[in-house]
Amino acid sequence: MNAATTEWTETAGVAFPASGESVQVRALLQLRELILSGELAGGTRIAELAIVERLGVSRTPVRAALLRLEQEGLLQALPNGGYCVQSFTERDIADGIELRGTLEGLLARLAAERGATAALLTQARQCLAQIDVALATSTLDDDKFSSYVALNSRFHGLLYEMAASPTIARQLERAASLPFASPSGFVVLQSHSSQARDMLVVAQDQHRQVLGAIEQREGARAESIMREHSRLARRNLTEVLAGHASGQPPPSMPSFKLIRRRP
Repeated sequence: MNAATTEWTETAGVAFPASGESVQVRALLQLRELILSGELAGGTRIAELAIVERLGVSRTPVRAALLRLEQEGLLQALPNGGYCVQSFTERDIADGIELRGTLEGLLARLAAERGATAALLTQARQCLAQIDVALATSTLDDDKFSSYVALNSRFHGLLYEMAASPTIARQLERAASLPFASPSGFVVLQSHSSQARDMLVVAQDQHRQVLGAIEQREGARAESIMREHSRLARRNLTEVLAGHASGQPPPSMPSFKLIRRRP
């Protein structure tokens, strides 16, 4: 098919060629967004045909999307057919964060032991310098906070590249797909906390420490720092949920609704 006759679709402002593969990707992105946006709340039963009609695609990409989201843990297959949107206990989320930290620690150790390229190390240092700028003021406005989120994600991505292990990186992607388990998941919650900047400063110090350990080829130290780094997310989630239980309003994150309190 030539450029003149290629059919294009658009998802989240990005154009994709309407090939079978890209339609599957589009269906997956749209369905995941429906869940994480809160439009499909925890406990909602999802029928394949209803999603086909809602997304306007055929059954094949919808089936692939439903299966992928079941693998990610956002959906649960029902015995009589169809799926149910999962909700998560605090322990589920904490375990996801712990798993993510374990895998990130392994990638940091491999990066140190295998040796990161000069180009990646330079990009990581530049990224940290930009984070310093975002954290230079005593409080964070929306722009600086958004900048931190993007730069934090960028820094973690560079660490994954340094390890040069696509196999582990794929497993990490799955572990980080749960709400709040991604490297930047905790910072969204933190924007609602009076201790927001202080905790981000601690996280930034850990960024510098792990990068230094990688540069010095100190694998065990790099792994330990990254595992500790992930625990900031767990600590923050615990504080936010404790505040919500005491009557404070929850953060304005729809996916917060997916968390159910343990009895």
